Amino acid sequence: MQQQHRFRIGEDVELIPRRFSPREASGRYTILRLLPNDSTDREYRVKSGQDGHERVVRESEMRASASTLASRTWPGEA
Repeated sequence: MQQQHRFRIGEDVELIPRRFSPREASGRYTILRLLPNDSTDREYRVKSGQDGHERVVRESEMRASASTLASRTWPGEA
């Protein structure tokens, strides 16, 4: 059974700074595409809201932005 992507196309995410990541890579990105892979760490094509740069990132390298969390409906909500 294949694991589902945690984020959806159009959602905003923030890249989590990693030790060897370029400093300019951090910031807010928009999900453009869900990429297929066999790993449990899903991959995404994202675009920077600051400079328009696109990159491929793993799910473990990002977190939901405040706007994405606010727009999601959670179980039990109307």
